[in-house]
Amino acid sequence: MKIDQKDIQIIEILKSNARLTTKEIAKKVKLPITTVHNRIKKLELNNIIKNFTINLNYQELGKPLLALILVTVNYNVVTGHKIDQAEIARKIKHLEGTEEVSIVTGDTDIILKVRMSSVDELNKYITEKLRNIEGIDKTRTMLVLNNF
Repeated sequence: MKIDQKDIQIIEILKSNARLTTKEIAKKVKLPITTVHNRIKKLELNNIIKNFTINLNYQELGKPLLALILVTVNYNVVTGHKIDQAEIARKIKHLEGTEEVSIVTGDTDIILKVRMSSVDELNKYITEKLRNIEGIDKTRTMLVLNNF
């Protein structure tokens, strides 16, 4: 699918507020409502828009602590089978508190984004859950002070 400037405008508007009506978006991009509706549907059908989401106030939800955790995989674990980095990432994704899991290049194999209620909860997540996944060698945790 070829994307033009109007599609990019629609995407940018939706990124900032996905709750706007098609009529409101049409007014901003100066196109008919039907055209905007059809463009959004086409963007969805072509998997350019994957979903519509919300931004949460984690402080109010009791999860104010955001951490990034760098994970190093030990590929030499002797268990009779090869360590699969993607399988480790999938296991991590299912741990409560995990928001994002990314397989990356460089000295780190996997980067996690996690949300917790406290440092104690983060400690339990790392020591009791994360480090007990077979193949995880080392972790390095960074607390996020502020994000924009």
